Amino acid sequence: MKLVVDARWTRTDQHDGISRYGASLVEALHQLHPVTMLIHDERQLDLLPDGVPHVLINSPMSPRELWVSRTLNRLGADVVFSPMQIIGGFRRDYRLVLTLHDLIYYRHPDPPGFLPLPVKVAWRLYHQAYWPQRVMLNRADAVVTVSDTTRRLIERHRLTRRPVTVVHNAPQPQAAPDAPDATDGGPRELVYMGSFMPYKDVETLLAGMAFLPGHRLHLVSRIAPQREAELREQLPPGADVVFWRGIGEDEYQQLLARAGALVTASRDEGFGLPVIEAMNAGTPVVCSDLEIFHEVTGGHAKFFESGRPKDFADAVRELEDDQARADLVAAARTQAAKFTWQNSAERLLDLVRKLADRVQ
Repeated sequence: MKLVVDARWTRTDQHDGISRYGASLVEALHQLHPVTMLIHDERQLDLLPDGVPHVLINSPMSPRELWVSRTLNRLGADVVFSPMQIIGGFRRDYRLVLTLHDLIYYRHPDPPGFLPLPVKVAWRLYHQAYWPQRVMLNRADAVVTVSDTTRRLIERHRLTRRPVTVVHNAPQPQAAPDAPDATDGGPRELVYMGSFMPYKDVETLLAGMAFLPGHRLHLVSRIAPQREAELREQLPPGADVVFWRGIGEDEYQQLLARAGALVTASRDEGFGLPVIEAMNAGTPVVCSDLEIFHEVTGGHAKFFESGRPKDFADAVRELEDDQARADLVAAARTQAAKFTWQNSAERLLDLVRKLADRVQ
């Protein structure tokens, strides 16, 4: 069976969630079964695993994407897996597995800022109704998603007639060292990792800092200058907030290791990878009271209602009890251990093999 993975959504500078998901699955899959990657830029190889064969083809944004199935047919692909729900081509000779990570953009239609303007326009139009998604997903032979929460949403909105398999996100294999006591001198450190799109509700975190003297909030992700200016205008007087504008993996793990908590006020998520990474690193999580966060954390986090800065601050203060904090960290680490890329790759490979058997 020739398995091809569409790795063209891999970033060329620093992983985002989908980029990391695809690259991590490629690495874990290739340890179980030979994989061939599709890329469109040689620089993507810097963030993809070594030793995996690759083929350079067109960008998924190119008009040539309409005929990508011809390329895949010539490659002799038996099954093609895409970590997105978008891949072009018709008259394919292979089985196709598409991924729908979440339904966030139906409720929050602003497209990601890195997309070209024509794609942004198409993105908005696409998310005005569910039928385009149904057409896209029903072109596949099977659909993958990253959580049971999203699987239930897919079923509720009847987005596909195809079987839906949950292939979870997972933390990186290496865990950070045990976090030191965050109360030992200096400000108590809080970490936010994620985008600054409106639905992430970083504004609630900033407003909550008014109730958290002695705490420092680190906003570690890359941010557009205009968005940073908007958020700086909302800082409460005296709030200790650091804009990192991007952070390396080693620095991030070191920051998590000494942090009092990873925090997020997001109003919507498909999984919440920073949450499971923090749990794996032994860092407590303070998060909005979403169904997906209960699924991922197993309830081993401090929850607050989105849009309530005072409730956020109260949840952070609950971690000041040393015994409660230690119990939470231990339970969260046990929960995080359930999510591994090996488990996810095994589940995906089982699906792929079943599809390949239908061809033979």
